[in-house]
Amino acid sequence: MDVFIIFVTGVLFAIAWPTLQVTHHVPAGVQPVIAGLAALPLLLVRANPALGWAISAAGALVIPLVFDRTDDYDFPWQVVHVMVMMVLLVAVSMRAPIPVVGVAWVSTVLLFLADAPGQDGRGWAVGLTALVLFGLLIRWLVLSRRELARQEEVNEVERARRAILEEKARIARDLHDVVAHHMSLVVVQAQSAPYRIDDVSPAARAEFESIGATARDALNEIRGMLGVLRSDGQLAEDAPMPGLDRIDELVEGSRRAGMQVQVDRIGMPERLSDSAGLTMYRILQESLSNAARHAPGAPVRVILGGDGGLATMAVVNDRPVGTTVSTVADHAGGHGIAGMRDRASSVGGSLVAQPRPDGGFEVLARVPAVPGAAVSSGHVTPA
Repeated sequence: MDVFIIFVTGVLFAIAWPTLQVTHHVPAGVQPVIAGLAALPLLLVRANPALGWAISAAGALVIPLVFDRTDDYDFPWQVVHVMVMMVLLVAVSMRAPIPVVGVAWVSTVLLFLADAPGQDGRGWAVGLTALVLFGLLIRWLVLSRRELARQEEVNEVERARRAILEEKARIARDLHDVVAHHMSLVVVQAQSAPYRIDDVSPAARAEFESIGATARDALNEIRGMLGVLRSDGQLAEDAPMPGLDRIDELVEGSRRAGMQVQVDRIGMPERLSDSAGLTMYRILQESLSNAARHAPGAPVRVILGGDGGLATMAVVNDRPVGTTVSTVADHAGGHGIAGMRDRASSVGGSLVAQPRPDGGFEVLARVPAVPGAAVSSGHVTPA
């Protein structure tokens, strides 16, 4: 488009210069300047039409006062000058602020009324007014189309948001009707078992209490998830956000389930963001769950530490009695491992889950303690 404007301006200048001597008495040395005042303002039609119009109008005001017209030409300006000024006036009407449009319209009309021969000024005033109205009409059409497109985009986003909310509500209903219902039954059965069954031993009673407590914790987390799923996304701060401060509760729940879990804390970072704490909590939760499923009865050691601006965690379990190394290694490719790896990478961290040479399994996680901390490719080494 810019190339086309330059080309048209060059053609008009090439016409205005040689024909200037036909319309006005202008010295030969000044003719390129006057021809430039007539044609060159068109170069600003896209970049700054108001400035281009101002230069063209100023030239139209000065030229009749300084240079006389030839005997055979009674119009105050060259045809090229009039064409350029009209194009710039339309461009001003389409793009400039409304007050500037008003100034340009009134000034141009007065200019033609004052300098046009005879009664021609009135006709030019009507024509220039029609040009300005045409430019304003195009301006309003363009603005209305842009507003319509913007509104359609907003509506599309709102439709997508509603679809997501409906899907979240459906998932919440399914969780409530199926998972939460059955978890509630587990809690009730575990709590009432010592009273429904005769001669329950103290060990069995403690086991029932542990099952009930674990089920209640799971039910509370499910209820928290249901609250988040049923929300419209505006209350993210109310979502459940467990962190390292709840590690002891998580470990205690695993111990109640019969697991042997040892926790060592070695140089933990002084500051830990909520996202980092939540990530570490969920990784430990999944790791303990995997150990309970794939290595029942095997001791588990959790090592929490720090490395500069990083929070590190190692979860290591021994090989359970009666299994082989290959059997223990089979669970390394499960969906839980992939989920833990995704959680770590979502906060800029890294995670390695791999079998140990002795037949056990280890999960090694490194997470930035605060957003922006760099994570090296090194691994956490269990002590």
